[in-house]
Amino acid sequence: MATLPTYPWRLAPDGLATRRQLRAHGLRPGGQDVAAQIERPRRRRGPLVAYLYRIEQAKPVRPMTPAKWTALARANAARRRCPQCRRDAGYVIPTSLGMCTPCAYPEDQRAA
Repeated sequence: MATLPTYPWRLAPDGLATRRQLRAHGLRPGGQDVAAQIERPRRRRGPLVAYLYRIEQAKPVRPMTPAKWTALARANAARRRCPQCRRDAGYVIPTSLGMCTPCAYPEDQRAA
């Protein structure tokens, strides 16, 4: 099994990019294998690892279809709907509460 070339943080050679860097240029890995990795040391834990892909083999990002836009809009609307009162909260419901703020903290509790 071959090991990946590993470079120190910010010292990767030209022609390689992370997924985020590819996306910023409107590209995606496009099925290619990881070409290398970079490691960023941390004090108390293992190093952070980012995988690198070849830019010349990257493909353009596929455009969103109308069906995908609709699905995304519905998913975001579901994140805004309170499961308790079934109203649109106007913001994304926090997972820590699981419901909108008025349902999580009723008026009688705030006055006490």
